[in-house]
Amino acid sequence: MKILLLSDTHSYIDEAVLKYVQQADEVWHVGDIGSIAVTDKIKELKPLRAVYGNIDGTEARAEFPLDNRFTVAGLDVWMTHIGGYPNKYNVRIKMQIKENPPKLFISGHSHILKVQYDHKLSLLHMNPGAVGKHGFHQVRTMLRFQIIKGEVSNLEVVELGKRA
Repeated sequence: MKILLLSDTHSYIDEAVLKYVQQADEVWHVGDIGSIAVTDKIKELKPLRAVYGNIDGTEARAEFPLDNRFTVAGLDVWMTHIGGYPNKYNVRIKMQIKENPPKLFISGHSHILKVQYDHKLSLLHMNPGAVGKHGFHQVRTMLRFQIIKGEVSNLEVVELGKRA
């Protein structure tokens, strides 16, 4: 299964992003969607799993959860917008993640692409950075990977150039 992971669109989606959407089996959006038109456009092309972020209004909050925990292709996944990083998890989820860690924990919010293994909890953490044009990030980024027999493989960083 091919996954495209993106975050922090802040109401912006373009043909460069949609090209990668079309290559995926599923798209996962980790919040700060902005306009619901962004997720509607993705859903026209591929199945979407998403969470809402801190900038998202009532429309996104009505459609998507704050946390999305699911199992796909044998992989236990937890997505939330403001989740923190290994050893610095957000206080809201810190106890939950320690008591029942997923195999893959995904957050957004920081606009900083980061992939890090948490040895204490035996989980992989991903933050795809920001693919929108709003924020302090310099380069628009996403991640794509495959899930094969419950494992993440073929992880790639997608850079879409400068945000301006």
